Amino acid sequence: MVTIRLARAGAKKRPFYHVVATEKSSPRDGRFIERLGYYNPSARGGEKQLMLDTARVEHWTGNGAQVSDRVAFLIKSAKAAAAQA
Repeated sequence: MVTIRLARAGAKKRPFYHVVATEKSSPRDGRFIERLGYYNPSARGGEKQLMLDTARVEHWTGNGAQVSDRVAFLIKSAKAAAAQA
């Protein structure tokens, strides 16, 4: 089963996450099928905190991919930000 979840990257105490489509059984930071965007919780200044390819997310969810709780919240945030802009 395919799931859309966060894969951790970045340095110690400076988290950076990739939003990826991956097999549910693969390790958190392991192999993935497609990278769909990123989430930078410690973004400052002009850095973007969230970048997400919503068209590809819709493609994967339309094909039966499950979305993790945190990624569902990020998708909702991205859609709200796009609606405001």
